[in-house]
Amino acid sequence: MRTVFFGTPQWAVPSLEALLASDLELAAVVTNPDRPAGRGMELTASPVKQRALRAGLEVLQPPGARAPELHDSLREIAPDVATVVAYGKILPPSLLAIPRLGFVNLHFSLLPEYRGAAPVQRAVMDGRSTSGVSAMVLTEGMDEGPVLSAVEEPIGPDDTAGSLGDRLAGIGSSLLVDALEAYGGGELEPVEQDHDRATYAPKITTEEAAIDWRRPSARIRNQVRGLNPAPGAWTTLRGKRLKVWAAELSADRGLAPGELGVANGALVAGTEDGVLELTRVQLQGKRSTSGAEAARGLRLARGERFE
Repeated sequence: MRTVFFGTPQWAVPSLEALLASDLELAAVVTNPDRPAGRGMELTASPVKQRALRAGLEVLQPPGARAPELHDSLREIAPDVATVVAYGKILPPSLLAIPRLGFVNLHFSLLPEYRGAAPVQRAVMDGRSTSGVSAMVLTEGMDEGPVLSAVEEPIGPDDTAGSLGDRLAGIGSSLLVDALEAYGGGELEPVEQDHDRATYAPKITTEEAAIDWRRPSARIRNQVRGLNPAPGAWTTLRGKRLKVWAAELSADRGLAPGELGVANGALVAGTEDGVLELTRVQLQGKRSTSGAEAARGLRLARGERFE
């Protein structure tokens, strides 16, 4: 069975690897155009493009999913099915109709929960204990297509979006290949989702990433975990943005929400119901450091607080 792979970030690479190792014929890879990255803002290929080039695959980088050249190329390649993992663009119905079996997408949630762009981040932010991956046939509606297969994965208390996403990418890669082979062979029928149970996971906004210290400690810690490694939960100190990369619940008390202190050398901050130890932070323009190191450098005044 002939396929074309659509994907862009690192989380899509394990699925590309699994397709390369399978009996499926991988005809080409479609990924986003190179983008500026790093301090020098040099044009950089996506992780999917880098792996595809090492494998000697044809790489297509259209400016958008509606680009006529992408439609023409896909018709010329004539795949039986197209495969999508975190491509980063909404695919129009005209493109979805080209492969005879359509597009099969690997989504990082147990559908119909967490439809949308940020299922991993929001599951961790919500304090969920389980997540998973689903292989689904794409339709015009956002993540509304019928499901071929799904696998559940627990979320540990110390998981971040990064650690959970890495696991889901690995689990999903084998799920995706198995689903494609069974679907292509007529051994697996897509099952309609229960749309009444649908929940949504839109892209994280800058405003949502801001920490509200009037919230409970556990909720703030979940926010920090869910926004690591990107975009990072943030607050403001002395007129500069400070990102909190890791935090732990503390037994200490006595600080008002947002008030800063030092407890046994550790940097702590008050919340609605207690205190959080900020174990990893990064002040704007500085490198990431331990909270203890940051506390020594900040020389906090009594009663100083996040703005």
